Amino acid sequence: MVFRCQRDSWARQFATRVVSCREAELRPESGGEPMRGFQVVLEDTILFPEGGGQPDDRGLIGAVPVLRVTRRGAEAVHFVETALEPGSAVLLSLDWERRFDHMQQHSGQHLITAIAEQMFGFKTTSWELGRQQSVIELDTPSMTTEQMEALEQSVNEKIRERIPVTVRELAADDPEVETVIKLICTEKGKKNKTNLVFLAGNRVLKSVEQSHRTEKALTSLLKNGPGEHVEAVKRLQSSVKLLQKNNLNLLRDIAVLIARDFKSKPVQSPLFVLHRKEGDSEFMNIIANEIGKEETLLFLTVGDEKEAGLFLLAGSVEAVENLGPRVAELLEGKGAGKRGRYQGKATKMSRRGEVQALLQEFISQQTDEA
Repeated sequence: MVFRCQRDSWARQFATRVVSCREAELRPESGGEPMRGFQVVLEDTILFPEGGGQPDDRGLIGAVPVLRVTRRGAEAVHFVETALEPGSAVLLSLDWERRFDHMQQHSGQHLITAIAEQMFGFKTTSWELGRQQSVIELDTPSMTTEQMEALEQSVNEKIRERIPVTVRELAADDPEVETVIKLICTEKGKKNKTNLVFLAGNRVLKSVEQSHRTEKALTSLLKNGPGEHVEAVKRLQSSVKLLQKNNLNLLRDIAVLIARDFKSKPVQSPLFVLHRKEGDSEFMNIIANEIGKEETLLFLTVGDEKEAGLFLLAGSVEAVENLGPRVAELLEGKGAGKRGRYQGKATKMSRRGEVQALLQEFISQQTDEA
């Protein structure tokens, strides 16, 4: 059956009748539990069912949203959540923005396909209309930048020539058929195939608009013109890497000084507790290595003072095996340990005080037993 949407691609509303309505389930494209609803068949439809590389349309049957349109033999099946009475007259409304986008991408694909074969002999073996970009699989191992530029120029020349692609006649300045095609890049496809990524119609305009917003924001942030953005970002990246390296060296020096300061005290506490927001795992391990006494129980933490961070418990093998999992539980985190060290990630650093109390209680019990 040739549907109304194929006979008149521009129809946005259509009066028809319900032929059948039966219970069914729809499995979401993203997975999950199936949705219960109804499969509705109409006498005719302006909603295109999925097929030929083009996704299905969306719209309304009366006030009922159509969530999927598929083809079943000669019928178009509309999935809805509300039952509709067979024989009832209904008004079908099309989501025109979605449809027109699909029309532009699909028409663009046919144009690219025809000219790619005409110019270079590259046949199209398949294509995909994506949510943001579309891909044509060409029967060629590779495609040069020069070939892609020549192809883009040729397809846009054809568009400017306004060659009709529908059966109805349109004025040369009709905005409905004004479009443009932008070839984005090529990617390696299946064996001896090349994927050509493209945008057509309004997607090109949206991409240009987004690029302009990004360019404007970068100009404000980087304090220079668009032509200098790349070099400015490279300089910033180099500066950040140097700062990170210097910061790491300073943290290492601080860790050594903290440990030596503790060891220099004539009377050393059996419990050493330290939190440093800007530290890391290496920072904690340097302190533990420098102090290096099993008789001293170390509880070190780095990161956010309230939320997520890292922790390290070090001391005698017996103490760490006993206390490590309990520390992780209190901090609502996970960890692992061996040979007198237990470290991991925490999600509740605000409970460090409870951990310190637990460790202090353990030390007191050990002292009493001794």
